[in-house]
Amino acid sequence: MKKLIWMAASVLVMVASCKKEAEKPSDAEDTIYAESGYPIEPVNIQNVKIKDEFWLPIIQRVQEKTIEYALEKCREEGRFDNFLIAGGKMEGGTKGVMPFDDTDVYKIIEGASNSLISAPNPTLEKLLDSLVTIIEVGQEADGYLTTWRTINPAKPPASWVKVDKGERWESLEASHELYNAGHLYEAAAVHYKATGKRNFLDIAIKNADLMVETFGEGKGKIAAVPGHQIIETGLIQLYQATGKKEYFDLAKYFLDHRGKPEHHELFGAYSQDYLPVVDQDEVVGHAVRAVYMYAAMTDIAAIEKDSAYLKAVNALWNNMVNKKMYITGGIGAKHDGEAFGENYELPNLTAYNETCASIGDVYWNHRLHNLTGDVKYFDVIERTLYNGLISGLSLDGQQFFYPNALESDGVYKFNQGACTRKDWFDCSCCPTNVIRFIPAMPGLIYSKDDNTLFVNLYSANTAKVELNDHKVEVEQETSYPWNGKVKLTVKPEKAGEFTIKLRIPGWARNEVLPGDLYHYASKDEAGNKIFLNGEKLEGGVDKGYFTVTRIWEPGDEVELEFPMSVRKVIADPKVEEDKGKMSLEYGPIVYAVEEIDNKGQFDDIQLTANEEFKVEMQPDLLGGVNTISNDNLTAIPYYAWSNRGVGKMKVWLPVKEAEEKTE
Repeated sequence: MKKLIWMAASVLVMVASCKKEAEKPSDAEDTIYAESGYPIEPVNIQNVKIKDEFWLPIIQRVQEKTIEYALEKCREEGRFDNFLIAGGKMEGGTKGVMPFDDTDVYKIIEGASNSLISAPNPTLEKLLDSLVTIIEVGQEADGYLTTWRTINPAKPPASWVKVDKGERWESLEASHELYNAGHLYEAAAVHYKATGKRNFLDIAIKNADLMVETFGEGKGKIAAVPGHQIIETGLIQLYQATGKKEYFDLAKYFLDHRGKPEHHELFGAYSQDYLPVVDQDEVVGHAVRAVYMYAAMTDIAAIEKDSAYLKAVNALWNNMVNKKMYITGGIGAKHDGEAFGENYELPNLTAYNETCASIGDVYWNHRLHNLTGDVKYFDVIERTLYNGLISGLSLDGQQFFYPNALESDGVYKFNQGACTRKDWFDCSCCPTNVIRFIPAMPGLIYSKDDNTLFVNLYSANTAKVELNDHKVEVEQETSYPWNGKVKLTVKPEKAGEFTIKLRIPGWARNEVLPGDLYHYASKDEAGNKIFLNGEKLEGGVDKGYFTVTRIWEPGDEVELEFPMSVRKVIADPKVEEDKGKMSLEYGPIVYAVEEIDNKGQFDDIQLTANEEFKVEMQPDLLGGVNTISNDNLTAIPYYAWSNRGVGKMKVWLPVKEAEEKTE
């Protein structure tokens, strides 16, 4: 906290000559909110208080360490200076080497704003006001905001951004002008929700109005689409925050015209700009761009009830989950282009699995669940959350993975020039994306629809939920993911009838992931149980949810038991890298073997037939984890690997031939 106070003071000094006080809207101000279009609504993080021994330390780590750390890195590398130089308050050229460095500041504000929603902090809020003031300095009079081009349009920070006349929008494939805007809009919308202040929102609106004037059909407008998607979801969030339909229309314009050569010179499959979006049925190209685009397409499907968009996102999702997703939930097989590979191309040592891609995939799957209520989308979310997403952040909150490999030989420098975690990157999109995402994680736990409460994830917390006809407080007690017992105490304001749907995790339904890309070597027949006030309930399973409709009384207790055992996973034989191998899981956690725990025998580890494992909680290891062990190996949760220096690691382990033939 002392460092945060010092940082706030330092930033205030930087902007003292141009600072103005941020104001909250008056009570008389009529704020318009557009409907989301989704039938299912997440329960706001403001109403979910985490007290969980797994997630609370991760969230606090980001709030108390990673945000401050990233702000200091942004200061060191000139992210703030660029806004001041662009606005004439400092002299100099562009600092940094990426055309999207501005977005690191936006994403930190978004993550800090999510923190303010769940935990008010006047010092942090004051710091954000200062950062917003810096951003405003860098905005041009007509709303344009990309600092490198304002500072010197003829000299982009990256050599791969080609310029000719030094004009705006001339290199949309690489300039990231519209990508920068997208992160600006998303951050401003969250900041407005968190603080009620319009200071950041007005900057975003001014920029979005310029976009509406600039792009589209008509005299003097530019017929083009962004090279790197995200402006689409940003515009839709601004539409929902302001009610200005022009923002939604521009988002749809960018999507409707993608992949149409008669409209613009196509950027190609790398940017998902090779076919009209409604005709795409295979996930290709840069994985982060892809999932951001698919999230926007899902928004269109929901808001406009657009069947063509819905058909396309369903086809794309099926292709990804059935043919291109790693066991950790990671996506993106290739370092070249940070891209999806061919169907079943899932290398381990050279896997990319960018942290940003996992985050974008969670955003997309959350939208799909809000649209359909289908349990399969949370099966993907849970697997990604507990494995391929949080692996991107170290246990001290100050080191990061950009790619997330599934194997390491201790030599290959897979992580942007390192074979372990790094403290920062020239391209720092992943650290700041973690910052914006993690504080919002509690918003995934519960959803609601009319008089139905969805319990999607298991984490100790208390939550207040307003259904159509009932106000309900719920309290979750659990040690998930280390064991599968959950207790839910239901406290309606008054007795009344409503429905609670409690998700049965995919692993507890003997499904590794939706589809057939992976399967368990054997089924766990222990069975899942649900108890109401101590009495076991039979049946009541509806499409992957325990579904209980009744007149709920204050103090009613629901208990769940999802039996956990060590599970062996087999990949589809079309995945060449994983032939003759299996991976280990316990509950939702994917396990890895690290050389440091298996000295002298790492290279000889094999899984054998009918072996038994011991699962043991090690409170002093890696922040407290369950380990899996026997005489042959010791395995730790995948997300925690590479927190103890450079070394070898494997997720997929060789098996003897007899074991390979199991089911």
